[in-house]
Amino acid sequence: MNILMVNPHYPDSFWTFRSVMHYVDKKALTPPLGLATVSALLPKSWNKRLVDLDIAPLRTSDILWADYVFIGAMYIQKKSVAEVIEKCLRYGAKIVAGGPLFTQEYENYPQVDHFVLNEAEITLPMFLNDLRSGRQPQKVYTTEEFADLTQTPIPDYSLMNMDDYAFMSIQVSRGCPFSCEFCEITALLGRQVRMKSTHQVINELEALYDLNYRGYVLIVDDNFIGNRKDVKYTLLPAMLEWMECHDFPFYFKTQATVDLSDDAELLSLMVKVGFRLVFIGIETPEEESLKECNKNQNKNRNLLLSVKKMQNAGLQVTAGFIVGFDSDTATTFQRQVDFIQQSGIVTAMVGLLNAPKKTKLYSRLESENRIVSEASGNNTDLYLNYIPMMNPEELVRGYKKIIGGIYNTEPYYRRIKQLLSNYNPKPNRSAVIGVAACWVFAKSFFVLGVLDVGRKHYWKLLLWTLFKRPQLLEDVVTLSIYGLHYRKIFEIR
Repeated sequence: MNILMVNPHYPDSFWTFRSVMHYVDKKALTPPLGLATVSALLPKSWNKRLVDLDIAPLRTSDILWADYVFIGAMYIQKKSVAEVIEKCLRYGAKIVAGGPLFTQEYENYPQVDHFVLNEAEITLPMFLNDLRSGRQPQKVYTTEEFADLTQTPIPDYSLMNMDDYAFMSIQVSRGCPFSCEFCEITALLGRQVRMKSTHQVINELEALYDLNYRGYVLIVDDNFIGNRKDVKYTLLPAMLEWMECHDFPFYFKTQATVDLSDDAELLSLMVKVGFRLVFIGIETPEEESLKECNKNQNKNRNLLLSVKKMQNAGLQVTAGFIVGFDSDTATTFQRQVDFIQQSGIVTAMVGLLNAPKKTKLYSRLESENRIVSEASGNNTDLYLNYIPMMNPEELVRGYKKIIGGIYNTEPYYRRIKQLLSNYNPKPNRSAVIGVAACWVFAKSFFVLGVLDVGRKHYWKLLLWTLFKRPQLLEDVVTLSIYGLHYRKIFEIR
């Protein structure tokens, strides 16, 4: 059996960094981990190919080679999904589709032959059993159960060329104990946090190591500390032992909730293991808006202090922010700007509120007749799929004010300096990243220091860093390059 796996193209968005990938000689940020996991669930005797449309085009010869074309996709990939399906139909290929996009709206794709929905560990074997038995496979395979991750295989990393990607990825857990109104994670993956065994995680790190990968590893969990006890007392100590034995070949990035800042011991352990960056859902400094969206873990706390605790411990904090809540007012926009600037959160993903299907927010707004369309999957594209309480034009103007207030060159470089004042990283124990940073600096010097409109602020920051925090020069160069991407995405010239 010949299986072609297709990862549809991601349009330019906050997280693609496509415009600056050439600085590090990469083509895309992260590999399609879901498809790599699906590949590992298929019979080993089958022939498998992966085409990532962010890396290479979909060739007719690949489609003609395949018995089935597997497509995995998220909301933001919808346009490319339609193009892939059209091309497959043109050449008579049978299509199997799964992932968050199809799990939530498979009815919109009647051209697809078979849907393997929800978690593939459960539904893919149903499809495979029908194939083995000679039965006609069903149109839809779905389940209300959640998978036992201790049965999940090591992703098939051999499908991809690791040199094409800036980071590699692993997954430790699925699910989140919280229930934020706008978030679809609990609807898709449940509130009970399910984890792989520590042995599995170590084996995945070993697999990457054996393939000679060195560098950043993104742990894609929606909430890495959702099962805090097991992470703190079992997983992280084992990861630390493995990292020490292998001379710290990786740095880690992940997502967590802001209450990570309450546990100094856990913070210290994560940094010792090699975690350097954590994404936090801050959403808003407005207490009433936090209450509205059921963001209970963020309520009744000094959010600025929480961020600084994580930075002081040695973690760079990136964060998500939202405007468009019913309780937001005309003062909300400047409060967002002030918070982001004061916090030193350089990578601040500020988006307009959207209501994805299967969220509590979608259900509430639908009952109030305020849903006007499906969500786009890109919360920075100025698109609203609901009727806000605030005048929509005022909301969009306020949103643009935030973007200008944090991503124009002067406030952006000032925010990097604020981060450096808060940030206390552990010494760099790997030469791999440092050497790469020197090459990146050489390539970016002319653009940032000579051509870019913010060159004055760039030089001021660079000189301040050389005199005050020279050990953080690598971070400054990296974040300065990120600024080029953000200004392009938000069309700041």
